[in-house]
Amino acid sequence: MAAKIRVGIVGATVTPGGSGWGANAHVPALGALPDFVLTAVCTAHEATARASAAAFDAGLAFHDFGEMVAHPDIDLVSVVVRVPGHHALVKGALEAGKAVYCEWPLGASLAEAEDMANLATARSLPTAVGLQARSDPAFMYARELVQQGHIGEIVSASMSVVGQAVTRRGNGRIWQGDRRNGANTLTIAGGHAIDALCFVLGEFAEVSARLATRIDEWHNTDTGETMRVDSPDWISVSGRLAPGAEVAFLATTVPFSPSGNRFEIYGREGTLVISGGTPNIGPSQLHAARGDEPLAALEIPGRFTLVPEGTPAGPPRNVAQAYARLARATAAGERFEPDFAHAVTRHALIAAIERSASEGRAVRV
Repeated sequence: MAAKIRVGIVGATVTPGGSGWGANAHVPALGALPDFVLTAVCTAHEATARASAAAFDAGLAFHDFGEMVAHPDIDLVSVVVRVPGHHALVKGALEAGKAVYCEWPLGASLAEAEDMANLATARSLPTAVGLQARSDPAFMYARELVQQGHIGEIVSASMSVVGQAVTRRGNGRIWQGDRRNGANTLTIAGGHAIDALCFVLGEFAEVSARLATRIDEWHNTDTGETMRVDSPDWISVSGRLAPGAEVAFLATTVPFSPSGNRFEIYGREGTLVISGGTPNIGPSQLHAARGDEPLAALEIPGRFTLVPEGTPAGPPRNVAQAYARLARATAAGERFEPDFAHAVTRHALIAAIERSASEGRAVRV
């Protein structure tokens, strides 16, 4: 592999109808990091490919994905397109022998995720999945404090992720209202949040869940039509973690004045609270108390900041943190986590939540 990891990205475009996350998170994140160089951009059309490559200072432009993944100057393929397109593109990159970073959710279903993970394992190829809360400094520090016993044995925890419902969408996002496409409040906001919870506290052993769609119509701003929605926007989970703690988890979107995000961890000797931005984007603040002390803000140690000064805030920040961790793992010849195998674990948890809700019973994970 070259001195810098040479990245080819699909799903970053300067056109308004393209993937905002690719252009607004991945491209500036890669641009801030000395271990990476954005070598190629792939879009659906030659004109937009050339325009995007020029705008992002990438040397190569492709409108044929097969040609990009076959190019010898590409080390890592970043897939940042709509979730229904992940499966075919990721498999194409893996079959071409490339390492792959795929945004979360990895697939539109557990079966798709398993198929991609199995292929990566069979080809012995490094992978990464975009669950960026695991690279957020506040969550990394909270995990360390829990593991060090800072607040003693964990007794219980609650996480609430309440966001703004987006009921007016153009063609670029209206497709998320169809549950079959695998990109909704359960899989995205809920998936990122519950993965952050598991990162800090450990995996679930059992879940009992309720899912509902309370906002069942969206307006298509491009066509003027009203679309019926079946994607869940209320995800309520009671569960028990493998280490024994009881957990209450809520992810939802509401019409007005969402309360935001709060993760409370209660130990036998104290409390930790993470609040602020969404777990995968941040910025998040960490508060702690031991014994009868009042909650007080904790300064996050500098060792958890892995990106250079000047790395853009907002969506690029934790994406850059994840890429920086990936570069370290690559240099050391180590497995990066979260990889595709981890993504299967998370998809399996989401499938257990869906099964619990549909069958009205507790489900072992």
